Amino acid sequence: MVLAVAALAFLLAGIRIVGFTPYAVLSGSMEPAFHVGSLIYVKSVDPEDIKVGDAITFRLSGEDTAATHRVIEIDRENQCFYTKGDANETPDASPVPYSSVLGRAVFTVPKLGLFSSWLSSAQGKYAAISGVGLLLLLIILPEILFKDGKGKTKQC
Repeated sequence: MVLAVAALAFLLAGIRIVGFTPYAVLSGSMEPAFHVGSLIYVKSVDPEDIKVGDAITFRLSGEDTAATHRVIEIDRENQCFYTKGDANETPDASPVPYSSVLGRAVFTVPKLGLFSSWLSSAQGKYAAISGVGLLLLLIILPEILFKDGKGKTKQC
């Protein structure tokens, strides 16, 4: 159980240590490459290294929202990308300036985005704190309950 929690913690937060940023997929614009509810892992890249066909994550103009769409054309002179969601019929209305690019989508974990989104809610935070408390209790409680009077754990 502890290993499962540690692996989940690494996939949700610890992965940032190795340079990936996770994002939950909230819309179906990139189906079937990235399913709704998946967690995509984005690696920061130099915009000059991005090629047509790459899935890039970028900030939407004037918003704090991120989106991931595929590059269909590159305008190196004006330093912008033209993008389109795989499931969308038409290209995105606005080009993506190099400065808005957060990185290239590298891999995805299905369903983990649903858990990540839930964990970000107030209900999820309370559940996570309670779960950590329960784990600590399960680790510490046997030591307290099964010690003899001399500070040693009782054994058969």
